[in-house]
Amino acid sequence: MSRTQTMLASLVALLVLVFALDIRDLAERAGTPIPGFPFAFGGAAMDNLLAVLAAVLAAGALGRGGGALHRRLGLGWHGARGPLLVLLATLPTWLLLAWQGTLASDLALLPLFWLALAFPFAEEVLYRGFGYVFVHRTLCWPRWLALGLQALAFGFIHWWSMGFGSGEALTVFAITGLGGLVMGVLDALDGDTIWSGLVFHVSLNASWSVFAVADDAAGGAWTIGVRLFSAALAIALLVWARRQRSSRTAGM
Repeated sequence: MSRTQTMLASLVALLVLVFALDIRDLAERAGTPIPGFPFAFGGAAMDNLLAVLAAVLAAGALGRGGGALHRRLGLGWHGARGPLLVLLATLPTWLLLAWQGTLASDLALLPLFWLALAFPFAEEVLYRGFGYVFVHRTLCWPRWLALGLQALAFGFIHWWSMGFGSGEALTVFAITGLGGLVMGVLDALDGDTIWSGLVFHVSLNASWSVFAVADDAAGGAWTIGVRLFSAALAIALLVWARRQRSSRTAGM
């Protein structure tokens, strides 16, 4: 790509990153509403499907000649070690929530599927797969810039969903933005694939759905603390695994 083409591609990528999850809201404001699916969580399911389609189409159009599409979106496989170590790192969050709380009274498989698996997967494809892996490896953004902007966009879309309010809404922006950065760093440490970040995202979302926690977004200082601990532990374990792999490679 020429410099001008790269700049235009980067602008398109940024627009997709910021607005893909709100395509239906934008369409409604433009007078052409897009209906959701006719089942529970159908509106959010359509939002997430459109976001993934936008990311896939943008990556296909902007990254021609940049290798297989699934790898451009971080969907290649770098081995199970990273995701398993990340899963282990989330265990303290599960244990503390089980100790401090109780099983959610409204726990059901369908909401758990959407909130703890399907929606996190769509968000990982959009924000970490497209917003980090694609723009870093295909559009050649500096790693720090790609990681930072996708995290800001991830926090922004959650803030937007709460009407750009203050107080709790800003807490959500901060928590989700930091979470987006953590998941991006995990993906970077695991060979620029989305699976380690996805495991972190799915595990913490599942724990939040399985156990009853405080009603406020922060969930109390202790829940923030244990999530930060799990994040730090996950990063530390992947750094350790990466050094172990490098040592073995150097010793061959």
